[in-house]
Amino acid sequence: MTTLFTLPIPSTNGTLTCTNPSPADKLIYCFTFTSPPDNRLTPTFIDTFLLALDILEHRYPKGVLITTSGIPKFYSNGLDLELAQSTEGFVEKWLWKLFRRFLTYPMPTISLLNGHAFAGGLMLAMYHDYRIQNPAKGFLCINELEFGVPLQAPMMSVFREKLTPQVFRSVVLEARRFPGPEALKAGIVDALGGMEETVEFVRERKLVKMPQTGIYGMMKEEMFRHSLGILDGHVGNVQWRGRVEEGKDKLEKEGRGRVEKWERSKL
Repeated sequence: MTTLFTLPIPSTNGTLTCTNPSPADKLIYCFTFTSPPDNRLTPTFIDTFLLALDILEHRYPKGVLITTSGIPKFYSNGLDLELAQSTEGFVEKWLWKLFRRFLTYPMPTISLLNGHAFAGGLMLAMYHDYRIQNPAKGFLCINELEFGVPLQAPMMSVFREKLTPQVFRSVVLEARRFPGPEALKAGIVDALGGMEETVEFVRERKLVKMPQTGIYGMMKEEMFRHSLGILDGHVGNVQWRGRVEEGKDKLEKEGRGRVEKWERSKL
């Protein structure tokens, strides 16, 4: 393994390190992030991630990017909800930028899910091109339903585009927890294994060759045009949500009125 660069994650005394998994695979890059205790997607974590993506794109030959965690139990446990809610503009200034960067990154990206990926952690994995999960430990789960936080449009769209409607329903409306074998069967991940299996996955699919013509990012922009438009349309998404809430309030008011009328008729 060859270390190319390391960046600090100041808020947690963590690091993000870029390596080549082996001397024979100089165009396979691995970002290993370690931000205790569970790799929360905070502004400083995301700033470090975005800088690493820029360094790799602009200072190294194009190849394949693998991301994984240096914390065995967690790939990422998602947002620090309290910090996200108290940081002005968190989603549009940080989270959407990270999602957009992966959705359009000009080389293949693989999320190596060594442990749990919950909520925003699973969303980040879904914005990668491929996912490979530990077969023996760790769950994938969108559990916002369990603690009453509704998903915003960019959090939903990537699941809608990459999963079947039935799996999408299980992920979002059942908060189902998927271990590796079940995630593979459902099509959430592309393979099971660790770093060795991930490197072999890259070799078998000849992914290193894919970005060499320079249009890989453009192909992804067209492929995921719908999700890209949602990521870039934050103001419109908020306005749409407002219209939905107004309509819901109107329907609830009318519904209560009908129930009250029915109750009076029973007296």
